[in-house]
Amino acid sequence: MNDKQAMHTVAFPAITSLNKGLGHLERPVASGEIASLAWNLLAEDLSLPSAVLYEDRLLHNLNWMQQFIAAYGVKLAPHGKTTMAPQLFNLQMQAGAWGITLANAHQTFVAYEHGIRRVLMANQLIGKENMAIISRLLRDQSFDYYCLVDSAAQVDQLGAFFSQSGQRLQVLLELGAMGGRTGARDEAQLQAVLEAMARWSDSIALCGVEMYEGVLAEEEAIRAFLHRAVAVTRTLAEEKRFERTPALLSGAGSAWYDVVAEVFSAAGFGDSVEIVLRPGCYLTHDVGAYREAQTQIQQRNPIAHRMRSGLLPALHVWAYVQSVPEPEKAIIAMGKRDAAFDAGLPAPALHFRPGAVVPKAAPAHWTLTKMMDQHAYLQIAEGDDLRVGDMIGFDISHPCLTFDKWRSLLVLNAEYQVVDAVQTFF
Repeated sequence: MNDKQAMHTVAFPAITSLNKGLGHLERPVASGEIASLAWNLLAEDLSLPSAVLYEDRLLHNLNWMQQFIAAYGVKLAPHGKTTMAPQLFNLQMQAGAWGITLANAHQTFVAYEHGIRRVLMANQLIGKENMAIISRLLRDQSFDYYCLVDSAAQVDQLGAFFSQSGQRLQVLLELGAMGGRTGARDEAQLQAVLEAMARWSDSIALCGVEMYEGVLAEEEAIRAFLHRAVAVTRTLAEEKRFERTPALLSGAGSAWYDVVAEVFSAAGFGDSVEIVLRPGCYLTHDVGAYREAQTQIQQRNPIAHRMRSGLLPALHVWAYVQSVPEPEKAIIAMGKRDAAFDAGLPAPALHFRPGAVVPKAAPAHWTLTKMMDQHAYLQIAEGDDLRVGDMIGFDISHPCLTFDKWRSLLVLNAEYQVVDAVQTFF
């Protein structure tokens, strides 16, 4: 099975006429039927604004990251919270991912219901119903699940719950940095967690160590944090604290995964430790912070540099020019309900006038200056060839918060033909 065939092997419920961006459907349509409708973005077959994915770029990014990970001999558990699209989870698994990373019990349930059988929940499991959700999933002995612990109080809560249910929960000890997010900050906190786990050995199994370097901004501090994680893992292994063979060591968001791969793989654990990295945004990439981070990776990392071609933006939001009320301003029919705006406004990438043959690159001076719920302000130059009814494809910064605005995203081939639809489950 090739990558393009793999894109279309997962069955999903019907996409209804109520779904945002698909309002022109006259009846529910299964995602597998979408290609047969022969829709084309450039023929104005889609109701805009619409978020779209480019199939060729998705597959390029998928293969790029798998090659990078393989070069370091480590494993990949991409963070699913980015897309919350099980079809993409399964695509990543088919490409060789070790598992899927998720952030909470609900996301874990969604992944399980769509066939994912290994989840690293890179977060603390807190609360009775959240624990109950995981407990129900763990009745399936084929489900391999891990969550994080960073305090004795949390371990006591988990221990009591899973002892009562007669189950044993697999956990990773999370290390944290001062001023950061969750995670044990120092040796005293770490020892308190270990002592609590000893009290609940019947219901809690320590399987490895986890950390998230993205709470730090400077490479020197990140490397020190990574070396701390290596040292703790080595000590716990020597003390025979781990109840999984090999033990797990996990880190890496989407900005520093190369440094994590370098430090962890150089630790010399061999077969005694399985190293799992968790970047999530690589699949669609972006044009904001992650593009800047990827540029740095291409420059500093020898493996990425040798691979030459980097990650490509695979997500656009297309929208119409709705009004040109002033010589240097156009109003776009796209707003905060349609695209992320928390880490930089969308950037005009492509300009298409219906009736033309192909889109052309948007002028570099076109810039969004403001977004409202349903409108965006586009700064242009007087005399620019821009008309009401023109279409603009926008690059996105921070794909996570664009995905969660759409229940369905259409997948386009290189000719802008719709070949599939990806559903999200936020």
